[in-house]
Amino acid sequence: MSIPGIIMPAEPTIVILSGKGGTGKTLVSVNLAAAADQATYLDADVEEPNGQLFFKPTILGQQMVYTTKPVVDPTLCDGCRRCVDLCAFNALAMIGKELLVFEEVCHSCGLCTAICPKHALHEEKRPLGLVKQGKSDQVRFLSGEMRIGESSAVPIIKAMVHQHLDGLIIIDGPPGSGCLVQETIKIADFCLLVAEPSRFGAHNLEMVHELVTMMGKPCAVLLNKTQELANPSQEYALTNDLKIIGCLPYDQNLARLSSEGRIAVREDHAYRAYFATLLAELLQEVQDASNPHTQR
Repeated sequence: MSIPGIIMPAEPTIVILSGKGGTGKTLVSVNLAAAADQATYLDADVEEPNGQLFFKPTILGQQMVYTTKPVVDPTLCDGCRRCVDLCAFNALAMIGKELLVFEEVCHSCGLCTAICPKHALHEEKRPLGLVKQGKSDQVRFLSGEMRIGESSAVPIIKAMVHQHLDGLIIIDGPPGSGCLVQETIKIADFCLLVAEPSRFGAHNLEMVHELVTMMGKPCAVLLNKTQELANPSQEYALTNDLKIIGCLPYDQNLARLSSEGRIAVREDHAYRAYFATLLAELLQEVQDASNPHTQR
C-alpha cells in the first residue's frame, strides 16, 4: 500500500506486539495485511502460530530449521565439571562419573563445547521446527512452527526474517517480552502495541512498551476491546507519552468473525475501511520515523 508524497523504506516492516496472548494481536495483524494492496504476513508466534486459521493459505513450500545440541564422548570426559558449573541454563549434570545433557533445556549457546579442555563435547544438528510459505489472495504468508519440547525458537525467527522479503511486511509478533519478542523487534521499522482495557492489560502494555523503547524503536498503541468504562491501558499511554493511534471498540460481530477464523476486512466493508485507514496512519508513522525532521 502506498500513500502519495510519502517516501519510506522499500520494505517497511511493522511488528504487532502485545504484552500477553489474547489481546487481539493476531486479529489486528491479519486484517492489516489483508487490507493492503499487497503484503507479506509473517507469523512469528512460533510457539502457537494461528495466522493460518484466518488466511487458510495455499502452502507452496516449507523448510526445516535445525539447531545444534552438545553430545558427550564418555571416553574423553574426565569429569572436571567445568561445563556443568558454567552452563547458564543448567542443561548439563554430572551423575557420578557420567556427564548428562538435557536437550530440552539446552539453548544451543555452544559454550560447553568451546570450554571443554578434553574436547569431550561436540555439536550435532537437531531439527528445531518448520518455516512454511504460502499464499492467500494478495497476501504472501510465512509462518514458523517450533517442535514441542524445544527450549528456544530464535533460529526459526531468524530463518523467517532472512527469507527474501519485499514490499510491506506485517509481523504478528510473539506475545510477552522475552527473547523471541526481542529478536522480532530488531527488524521493525515501527511497532504497534495492542492492549486491552484492564489493569492486567496495562501492566503487560508497560512491559512491552519499555522493551520497545529500550531497543530504540518507534511505537504507538492500539486500544482494543474498548468500552465506555475506565481503561487502565489508555491511562498508561496518556501518562507515559505513548501515542494512541486508534481504538477498536468491542463488537460482537467482529468477535464472531474472529471466532470463526474469518478475516473482517474480507467480510465487512466498515472494517475494511477501518483497517485501511489504520494502515495508512501506520505507514505515515514509518515515514515520520525514517525522516525525523518531517513536519506533519
